[in-house]
Amino acid sequence: MTSLHADEAFLGHYQLSHDPFAPRVPGFKFFPAQRKPVLGQLHHLARYSQLLLVVTGPEGSGKTLLRQALVASTNKQSVQSVVVSARGAGDAAGVLRQVAQALNVAHADADAILAQVVQLALTGQEVYLLVDDAEQLDESGLEALMILAAGAPEGRPHVFLFGETSLIAQLEALHLEEERFHVIELQPYTEEETREYLEQRLEGAGRGIELFTADQISDIHESSEGWPGSINQVARDAMIEAMIASRSAVKRPKMGFNMPKKHVLAISAVVVVAVAAAWLMPGRNKAPTAGAPANEQAQLPLGQGQPTANGGAPAVEFAGNTQPMPLPLVGNSQPVMRGPLAEAAGGITEGDDGVPVEGSSATPPTVTTTAPPVGVPAGPAPTPAPAPVAKPTPAPTQVAVAKPAPAPVAKPAPAPAKPAVAATAKPVEKPAPAAKAAGGTWYAGQAPGNYVVQILGTSSEATAQSFVKEQGGEYRYFKKVLNGKPLYVITYGNFANRDAAVSAIKALPAKVQAGKPWPRTVASVQQELATTR
Repeated sequence: MTSLHADEAFLGHYQLSHDPFAPRVPGFKFFPAQRKPVLGQLHHLARYSQLLLVVTGPEGSGKTLLRQALVASTNKQSVQSVVVSARGAGDAAGVLRQVAQALNVAHADADAILAQVVQLALTGQEVYLLVDDAEQLDESGLEALMILAAGAPEGRPHVFLFGETSLIAQLEALHLEEERFHVIELQPYTEEETREYLEQRLEGAGRGIELFTADQISDIHESSEGWPGSINQVARDAMIEAMIASRSAVKRPKMGFNMPKKHVLAISAVVVVAVAAAWLMPGRNKAPTAGAPANEQAQLPLGQGQPTANGGAPAVEFAGNTQPMPLPLVGNSQPVMRGPLAEAAGGITEGDDGVPVEGSSATPPTVTTTAPPVGVPAGPAPTPAPAPVAKPTPAPTQVAVAKPAPAPVAKPAPAPAKPAVAATAKPVEKPAPAAKAAGGTWYAGQAPGNYVVQILGTSSEATAQSFVKEQGGEYRYFKKVLNGKPLYVITYGNFANRDAAVSAIKALPAKVQAGKPWPRTVASVQQELATTR
């Protein structure tokens, strides 16, 4: 698949208007709270300081986005911004040529450029000179910019360098006699800022943050270390992997049903021949022996047979057949086992409505076994036996085919099971206090500016109830809808600010911290509750 077709498949699968994580998205502006002071500091230093200003950070840290914000936030009538790139033109000649061209200066030298800057200053205009990829400047390029930054008494440009951390070592290598530059190092996004960044990127492309789960957002933040460029790459890779997995899951079932017709006819012919051979097998038409009809049904309650060597499954011997057949148990014959699933969810051995689960001791299920034709196993046909051969059972009392045994059939005793229902119905309905119920009024009654710690999300309300009951204290949960399915989100505490919530995370038990809890505002929870209603 070509890159163009891959992009089209990606956009079509998620119904995106454009790639939300492309390096350059027109009109995209995201400025978290921690970057706003940096922008204000740059404006302040440009106005009151004569130092060259250096902004550093690793690749993909948002330096270009900060430079764009600086240009966009200046007064266009009083400031002329000149943006140049050191990529491929890092020497003095390359830098001066770009600046002279932007200022309409005929000669690309420092004196001519400074003369133009002075003329603009006399008309009330300042010049901002912003250099991208400044780590690629060589020594001559840096010295030329130092000369421009020093300027003339009548006027000088304000020089900004945006580059990687190695730029600091290059400036220090110039051995300047006095302080000539000021460095501002960018910091990575927090997890909450990563979430806001992803949300704004997706909303710009016509979708929302619901495309990612809370766990995926945590993984993206951890893998990218909070740097915007890495966030873009990791998030896009995660969406493509999910797209491929979903398409594979859709295509896989169809493969078994697209068999050519000639193959289907061949298989049908083999089945017909096998049935005919079984019908004509010697002994097929023999009369059944006395006391042992060919098709006799015996109903036995599970758990009352004697264990045998085939994994504890009781066996029934049929007259005229010397091989015992294993009686199918619940795990082999019934597609749904509520008991083990309920125990796995939280150690509960009863159903949601308090009724003992099918297969428990209170309601022993029964199964029906049909005896095979007497002469079939003894025939010369090479057809394998329908069930694995097990050792003969030492308990012949299980033979319920030759003579009916009314006593075992009548003993399941459904009457004692009903009192058990009444006795167990009440305790099941008591857990889950009303204050912690999903979608309760607790979250609606809190200040929107407060913070809670999100612990985890689960699709099982029983799991959420069990977790809250086990932890106790300030744990509670609410219900939201994600991709059309209910999700039960567990939170902890109620904090006046984000710092208090972060401190509380460090004090949580180790097994709770293993899920990477993160702070979020009460307002965001209230918004999700309103959407769910």
